[in-house]
Amino acid sequence: MEQVTSIDEEYIFEGSSIISQTDLHGIITYANRKFCDISGYGISELVGKSHNVIKHPLMPSIVFEKMWQTISSGHTWSGLIKNMRKDGRFYWVDTEILPILDADGKLTGYIASRRAPSRKSVKESDEIYKEIYSNSRFLNVNL
Repeated sequence: MEQVTSIDEEYIFEGSSIISQTDLHGIITYANRKFCDISGYGISELVGKSHNVIKHPLMPSIVFEKMWQTISSGHTWSGLIKNMRKDGRFYWVDTEILPILDADGKLTGYIASRRAPSRKSVKESDEIYKEIYSNSRFLNVNL
């Protein structure tokens, strides 16, 4: 897949939820139409790819480390994430990720539901994430 270049332009969306499902390694196994519409990718470009395909380069890695710690232990995680569309524009999502368990209670994957966040939440998260990202670069630490 071609590398996308980030541009500093926000894509704001409204309406129904963005839904995706992944395996235990974050490989997309399902994406609803809204996910495709918002991300700018077709279903065939998403399924079988890592969820990192939409990761914005300025999202602090520590956020994803904490997310993976939480969901891989079988718990639900929620938070705001800044993603990047295929055209390089960014968009914010209020995200909830739940574990998928089989009949025996074994973890088999994850399902995520995302919706448009409040502008207040975006402003607060953006400030926090910029500070985390800036400090991690200053300290030359890969968070």
